[in-house]
This record gives sequence, C-alpha cells and structure tokens, in this order.
Amino acid sequence: EEVWAEHDRSRLFLYVHVPFCAVRCGFCNLFTQKHPPAELPDAWLATLERQLAIVARALPDARFARWAIGGGTPTLLEAKALARIVERLGAAWPIDFATTPGSVETSPETATDDRLALLESIGTRRLSIGIQSFFAPELQALGRPQAATLGEAALDRIRRHRFARLNIDLIYGIAGQTETSFVAALRRALDWQPEELYLYPLYQRPLTGLGLRGRSWDDQRAGLLAAGREFLLAQGYRQVSMRMFERIDEGETSGPAYCCQADGMIGLGVGARSYTRTLHYSDAWAVGAAGVRSIVADWIARSDAQLGQVWYGIELSDEEQRRRWLIQSLLQHEGLVLADYRARFGSEAEHDFAAELRQLLDAGLLERDADRLIPSPQGLAWSDAIGPWLYSEPVRAASQEFELR
Repeated sequence: EEVWAEHDRSRLFLYVHVPFCAVRCGFCNLFTQKHPPAELPDAWLATLERQLAIVARALPDARFARWAIGGGTPTLLEAKALARIVERLGAAWPIDFATTPGSVETSPETATDDRLALLESIGTRRLSIGIQSFFAPELQALGRPQAATLGEAALDRIRRHRFARLNIDLIYGIAGQTETSFVAALRRALDWQPEELYLYPLYQRPLTGLGLRGRSWDDQRAGLLAAGREFLLAQGYRQVSMRMFERIDEGETSGPAYCCQADGMIGLGVGARSYTRTLHYSDAWAVGAAGVRSIVADWIARSDAQLGQVWYGIELSDEEQRRRWLIQSLLQHEGLVLADYRARFGSEAEHDFAAELRQLLDAGLLERDADRLIPSPQGLAWSDAIGPWLYSEPVRAASQEFELR
C-alpha cells in the first residue's frame, strides 16, 4: 500500500508467477522448481491466495489493462487449480478476462485438452508454448528430454481450441544447428499458422544445465537470426523486437490502453516482479535448484504480515526512470518517440543521452524517422548488447556485485 500510494493504478499489468516445471531445460535460468513434491503446488496455491487477499485489500482500486500467468509452467497445475486462480483474481478485482488481453504459458507436456478448455473458456487471448526445436538431436543438445512429436501433438491440440494468438518459441544457436535446419524448423512452425513467433538466442548462463559445461559464444548466432528473419519477412511476418515476429495480418491487440514504459505491474507469487514508476521489487532470486527450493519454502512459510511487505528491490532515481524509458523504447521496432519522452520528463532525450544516441546513430544501429528514433534491423539484432550498454554505472556495478544462487 505504501509503495503504490502515489502511483497511477488505473491501467496496470497483473502477473501471476507459477514456479514449477515438469523438467528443467539445460538453457533455463528462470525461477522455477522441477518435479515439485505432490503436496507443494497446493501449499503454494494456498499462500498465493493469502498474498492475493492482502494485495487486494491494500490496492482495492487497482485496474488492469493486461494480465498474464507465467512461470515456470502454469499448466503444470491441474485445470481446477488454474480455475481457482482465475476465480480468486476475479473476486479481488473487476477483471473481465475475455475482454482484457491476457496470456498464459504452456509446454508440450502439459498442454492437455482439459487445461486448454479451461483457458479457452475464460477468454485467454494468447497462448505461448516453448517448442524450441522440431528436431530430436537439437532437443537433446538443449537438455530438453522430449520427443519431437510431443510438441507437434500439443500444437495440434491447441489449434483445436480457440485462442486469438498462438506464440511458438524457438531457439537458435544450438550445437549442430545450421541456417538450413533453423529455417526448416521455422517452416515447420508455420504449419500451425502462429500469429507470433519468438526466436531466442541460446545463451549458456551461469548455474543453468548448459552453463555448468562452461560458457561459450558461437558466431553462428548472428547468421541464424539473419536467415530466420529473412525467411519470416518473406512469409508475411514483421519483426517487432529482437525476439518477436508477428504476422502482418494481425492488427493491434485491442483492449484497454497499456504502455510498458509508463504503466506499472503487480506481480503475485514467489518469483514474480513488480514495477511502480519509481520502484522495481521482487522476492529473492535464484537459478540453482537448491536456491529455488529454499526461496519457495521460505515464501510458503511467511506470515500474512510478511506477505504484505516489499522485501527486495531497487528505487529508480529520475535518471534511472529516463534510462528505463530510453532502453525499453529503443529495443522495440516503434522506437523512441521524442515527443512522448519530452512530455514525460520535460526535457529532450537527445540532450539527456546525447553521447549514447550519437554513437548508436553513427554505428547504424538507430535511424531517425520524423520525431522518433527507431532501431535499424542491425540494431534489433544487437538488442541484447545495446540494453546493458545503456545501463548507468550504479546499475552496472550492482549487477556485477549480485551474488548468484
């Protein structure tokens, strides 16, 4: 209640994090626990309901323009547990799930008909599934122990239900992958006519299964992304960000207005992150299995008073707010609208970040278009480098000092 007191709560993003998965893929650095004991999801759900009631009492006037259930794998929960979450959210706030754009993540193993039917019945607009590859050797190299046919069968089931937007996640940079095989995977994905595709570069991050084998960098990634981009553009898709490609015949998502740069997010569940204009906060974070188990157990054991507290976060100074706006804008195809920045902060972005913007323009990573600066195709491809390059020195130092668990 205190941290949200002075912030606009009329068009927020509501996010619920489910920290469980059936398996832990070798590339995954998300906050998730694999193979949870049979009793753990119920204990987690009971604590989520307590937290939800506390947050709703503190912020009864919160209204939501977007909602999402992510993880982990939300559909690891039974359909009745998913229904219970939706019911409790709807009782806490006046959310019309059918008319408010919402998204749920699923997996090939858990996209069962009963779960899909439940998500369809509440009006879930977007379903996202992590396929990663359609080829068995590549799935094995990723540390994802599933048959390629499992993903195909899940996509068949999804398309038998009515979801306005299907997103398929694929990974490039896998050992043994070539531009030919990556384009073949994209071509296979288009058999299900997805409205979106997310193409993720394979990174070997610390404490992940692949990361424990030693960090590496493979120059083929740039070539794979270029080949995938060329193929998708020719197939009627547009590039929205480094990772996201959207079918051109898909119009803008209707629903209440929401701007990720300006509007906040309320995260529920251990592992969720929340954003006010001046504060980013979350619970403790871990990637390693022992750290995740410990944090989940501690969260479930919290008292109501503890669930109503903000435990960990970073306050955003005026400069950090400006940098956040800049970074979030430059990493999307719409780019930085200079007039919007001016209206928000009362100054010119090209003055506040003169040196950085000049370097990006000179390098051909940004282009000027009337009253906005937009990323070039090369700029989108380099997003994962541009974002951290724009960090302030205090944030850079805090990131380097953070103790990995």
